[in-house]
Amino acid sequence: MRISCFLSAQFDPSASAVDGIDGVLAQAAAAEAAGFHAVYLGHHYLARSAFVQPIPLAGYLARATSRVRIGFGVLLAPLLNPIALAEDLASLDVLSRGRLTVGIGAGYRKRETAAFGVAWDDRLRRLREYVPTLRSLWNGETVDLAGSWGEVPGASLALRPVQPGGPPLWIGAFAEPAIRRAARLDAPWLIGPKGNDAELARLLGIYRADLAERGFALDREYPMTREAYLGDSYAGAVAAVRPHLQRQYAGYKSWDDAQSLDLDRYLAEDCLVGSADEIVDKLRRWETDLGITEVSLRHQFVGAGQDEAMEQLARFGAEVIARVDTAPTGREASR
Repeated sequence: MRISCFLSAQFDPSASAVDGIDGVLAQAAAAEAAGFHAVYLGHHYLARSAFVQPIPLAGYLARATSRVRIGFGVLLAPLLNPIALAEDLASLDVLSRGRLTVGIGAGYRKRETAAFGVAWDDRLRRLREYVPTLRSLWNGETVDLAGSWGEVPGASLALRPVQPGGPPLWIGAFAEPAIRRAARLDAPWLIGPKGNDAELARLLGIYRADLAERGFALDREYPMTREAYLGDSYAGAVAAVRPHLQRQYAGYKSWDDAQSLDLDRYLAEDCLVGSADEIVDKLRRWETDLGITEVSLRHQFVGAGQDEAMEQLARFGAEVIARVDTAPTGREASR
């Protein structure tokens, strides 16, 4: 199993965004030094926080690192033009020397879709159309394209990604229909930061059954994101991370689940919180029982300090990664 981390590039509007980015760069460098497999970025527009956009930031991180993979978890692809998206992501793959992983999702904020003139239901159709479009363009094919975003006959890319066929494409999803959509697109399902073992087993069963029904390989990446905190004990870790999560999820006003969240249950069942032994045991269980191949962890929370995030990265590297990450670095085995 590979261990990665999520970099939170969003800051209090009253604080210095320049200082905040310096902190993100320091975290990326620390993650690389600690042995993390990848660093991932989120994506939103019109956020309440000062949200640094992920595509330019990924190029910045590519220059600041040399080994760690760089990715999105997730990019709101339906809000963007697919031609621009294909060329921007091919450019990032070149800038990173083939270290890019692209998680995409439909999004859940109507304010964002309205701002880009994308009908709410159209975001789903765009997501379905964009995956084969990106794959075709990255493979060097010439294709006639048309959609609600525009029209272009004979589209092709002169700029090709470093990775053959382009960066790995993952689909972020929570609900069952979206998970089935990922299977129909033959794309790895990027599991979000909620769902206990029993729920994930049920949904992974649906996902794998849909893959098998379509003749798609089951041997692929099974990535997952989790909230995480490493302490000397479970009680100590919960006490430290609880106020961060309360503040974090209070900000998700448009996510209904976040407003009714049972935080005690969530910490115990869904999150990766506890001592090093407890965390390693849980990771091994996810790998053995669920087939999870990569877990991306959030160590930086809105309002939390940089020193705390840096300490968590170092501790996970020394106390967890060395015990569970036996996979070679480099490109994922499947897209």
